[in-house]
Amino acid sequence: MAGQLVLYTNPMSRGRIARWMLEETGVPYEAVVVDYASTMKAAPYLSVNPMGKVPAIVHDGKVVTECAAICAYLAEAFPEAGLAPRPEERADYYRWLFFAAGPVEQAVTNNHAGFVPSADQARMFGYGSYDQTVDVLEKAVLANPYIAGSRFTAADVYVGSAVGWGVQFGTLPRRDAFADYFARVSSREAYVRATAIDDALMAPAQA
Repeated sequence: MAGQLVLYTNPMSRGRIARWMLEETGVPYEAVVVDYASTMKAAPYLSVNPMGKVPAIVHDGKVVTECAAICAYLAEAFPEAGLAPRPEERADYYRWLFFAAGPVEQAVTNNHAGFVPSADQARMFGYGSYDQTVDVLEKAVLANPYIAGSRFTAADVYVGSAVGWGVQFGTLPRRDAFADYFARVSSREAYVRATAIDDALMAPAQA
């Protein structure tokens, strides 16, 4: 049984990653939209995630935060969806899932903020340099049709989101490898459904 599953999100956030992952599982869930200016920083939600950030999921009373963790958790909690790695996929699955969550996230956000570490500082950072991280990510998406091999997995939800947003908002360079990879993952029915739901939620806020 799926049990009670709640998604806390905002359509203008990384909550889109968690919704996409939930749509991939096909399990029923309740979505609670929290607002940046009020409910996201209020006591009820802070009892779920003290960081006051989205997304978060609550499954059978247990809280999971951080998008990469949510993707990995849901893949294991609902194995019938076929999104967890097979034995031969595990190395690439975990490697690139956490590469995107760690070095890529750090490199992209620091670069966007205009912070470029010096050669000495680069030794202290998990990503070394922005250019090196981008080049490694490009090689990763070129190696196989999907990030862990020939089959779509939960890691593609996270890595695909990072690539798609990076190219869309200019935090990653426009390269054919990124465009081709994102085209493959974003053609999935679950991605289309999740995007339509969040886009519809964005309309009233933008109005």
